[in-house]
Amino acid sequence: MRVFTAEHLESLTRGILAAAGAPDAEAHVVAEGLVSANLTGHDSHGVIQLPVYVDRIRKGHIVPGAPTEIEGETPTTARVNGHWGFGFVVTRRAAELAIRKAKEQNIAAVTIYQQGHIGRLAPYPIMATREGLAAILFTDSGRGPKSVVPFGGREARLGTNPVCIAVPSDEPTPVFIDMATCAVAGNKLLVAQTRRQQIPPGWLIDREGNPTTDPFAYSGGGALLPLGGGQGHKGYGLSFMGEVFSGILTTLGFGHDPRGRHNDGSFYVCWRIEAFMPLAEFRRQVSDFIRYVKTAPPAAGFREILHPGELEHRTEQQRRRDGIAVEEETWKAIEALLGEYGLPVG
Repeated sequence: MRVFTAEHLESLTRGILAAAGAPDAEAHVVAEGLVSANLTGHDSHGVIQLPVYVDRIRKGHIVPGAPTEIEGETPTTARVNGHWGFGFVVTRRAAELAIRKAKEQNIAAVTIYQQGHIGRLAPYPIMATREGLAAILFTDSGRGPKSVVPFGGREARLGTNPVCIAVPSDEPTPVFIDMATCAVAGNKLLVAQTRRQQIPPGWLIDREGNPTTDPFAYSGGGALLPLGGGQGHKGYGLSFMGEVFSGILTTLGFGHDPRGRHNDGSFYVCWRIEAFMPLAEFRRQVSDFIRYVKTAPPAAGFREILHPGELEHRTEQQRRRDGIAVEEETWKAIEALLGEYGLPVG
């Protein structure tokens, strides 16, 4: 494992993206988003994705500098076409649009389609909390390859279909949930493969439908299980509805089109807390609620209770101090891109 400061890793990432054709402003947004994922402990959505993005740029699946078009709009809604731009850029613009509308009309919703991978979901709803709003984001990969079985099935029919919800509070850290609706985010299998690690039981089945702890079984025709283990019908139901909102409602449809490309359909909703109660009171009560929850006695094997989003904050503090570890295989791929573009390592 190599260890890098966040600043160094972001600089390397930004340089590669710019060399691959990204405008400077877009390279900055994407590099910041990738390294932010590493900082918060979600390495599956960090710089391990950089070679994937460069490959998609070369294939024309991501179009740097693409316009973000508002195809249909009302005071409280919009349909956004990203024209295959970076998902980090398109979704940020769409979230900013929704936030502006909600601040004027109390609530707003936007759908987003034809964009690249948007990375970790949390930053987009967190944007709303800074403006006194709460937000929900559903995301689906359109008609790209399916990776998750429906509850009771043994062949993939669903995407990982993550959802994120964020609320304002008086805490110094963001309060949010950001989770796949399957047992684990699909990109975590890539991390396990890269690090040659076994995965926990309950994540994956092989092509025959048998439980497995081998991450390579996924690329061999296996599939992820829905969230919930023996209660997986709950994760499956949440995934199903997420795909309705971020796949069907965004006009991407459902199923798998092998001719297609990765297309993160998204449904973003935000609303003003002040439309329902004073913001200061809401923020205070959320923080009071956190303190109330955290006073529960820890169960065996636990030292304390964390609020949603607290672990990411602590991980970020630790990694800003100690650096970000990057596995050798990922670093070799990044180093190869640096060499190809004639960029310095440091």
